[in-house]
Amino acid sequence: MFIETETTPNPASLKFLPGRPVMTAGTREFASPEAAEASPLAQALFDTGEVVNVFFGGDFIAVTAAPGVDWSQLKPQVVAILLDHFVSNAPLFAGTTAADFAVPAESDLIVEEDPADVDIVAQINELLETRVRPAVAGDGGDIVYRGYRDGVVHLQMQGACSGCPSSTATLKHGIEGLLKHYVPEVREVRAA
Repeated sequence: MFIETETTPNPASLKFLPGRPVMTAGTREFASPEAAEASPLAQALFDTGEVVNVFFGGDFIAVTAAPGVDWSQLKPQVVAILLDHFVSNAPLFAGTTAADFAVPAESDLIVEEDPADVDIVAQINELLETRVRPAVAGDGGDIVYRGYRDGVVHLQMQGACSGCPSSTATLKHGIEGLLKHYVPEVREVRAA
């Protein structure tokens, strides 16, 4: 088995591609060792003591190193952990399946939406799903819709994108411009 790696716009994160599906549906982010207890793989990565974020995408794992960590030393450790996991066909999650863990549901909205905005919200989600999420996944992350109210869209960056120095520019110039163009009611995009 060969695991490819790709850089991401976030210099602290690398994207690891095992050449097979990681998550069959959705994504999952582990932002702490406590959260990683749900996954033996994520927990093993945190156990290196040098990892601060693990993100499972459809066909990749994005790993974010702690500040000051040298990837030339951490990368072989991460590859070895991933190889051990995938070669042994170990479960991704303890006592459950990957389908039980995904991005937060829309019930996790941070603003109360106006029922009159249902068509606008549908347009926003369609654009996020078809245009934004594939591009963000290419950079080792994901984006989660967190609500729309009074012309403001609330989004949360995950994975390699959550701590990326260019994530603000991505939200403000890329995603905000796209949404404003296709959904004239959108005035602003804010990080959740």
